Amino acid sequence: MKKILLGTAALAFSAGMALAQDVVRMGTEGAYPPYNFINDQGEVDGFERELGDELCSRAELTCEWVTNEWDSIIPNLVSGNYDTIIAGMSINDERDEVIDFTQDYIPPATSSYVALSEDADLTGVVAAQTSTLQSGYIAESGATLLEFATADEIVAALRNGEADAVFFDTDYLAPIVEESGGELIFVGEPVVLGRGTGMGIRESDSALKDKFDTAIASMKDDGSLNELLIKWFGEGTDTY
Repeated sequence: MKKILLGTAALAFSAGMALAQDVVRMGTEGAYPPYNFINDQGEVDGFERELGDELCSRAELTCEWVTNEWDSIIPNLVSGNYDTIIAGMSINDERDEVIDFTQDYIPPATSSYVALSEDADLTGVVAAQTSTLQSGYIAESGATLLEFATADEIVAALRNGEADAVFFDTDYLAPIVEESGGELIFVGEPVVLGRGTGMGIRESDSALKDKFDTAIASMKDDGSLNELLIKWFGEGTDTY
């Protein structure tokens, strides 16, 4: 991900956004099931919608949900178009230079390769979503990286022969593989990337970060976060 340089005006704007108000605009992608997606009613749904609403309730805040394309999701947080990112975003050092993160609400997860056959060339052309830990990993792996803006496009690229394999979050790929009826299979070894999944917050909004940290900790302490993880990702998923 390219580093984002903030000018004086942007810094002044974001400093003024430090939350004294009760309404918090929750920025998500809406295209990453089961983390977040748009349901048949046209509303944000999924694990992070349910989690975010509960976190806002515990923090005595009112959530308003905003969708944004993944490749500009951090710049638009910094610009003030919403107040948080809650979009399956893994915590890593590069992102942490630009924004702050809450504590993780999903433990460090695995990423996996999926292909059409067991002998797929994982050093060939591998598709991954742009500006993700997975695309960074493939770029350094020696394989040829083929990037797409959305996760569904990387699977389409595999199916139409543009890529030898895809590399992405295992939880996202698992139901697609299962529903493919044997067309798609997991290959190679899973890889653990990042430091877990957290909420992105502007660096100036330390009070808001503290509120969500407290709410996440309370859900870990009472077991309700584990219940949500199992509800949306199934038995056997990593929990706290």
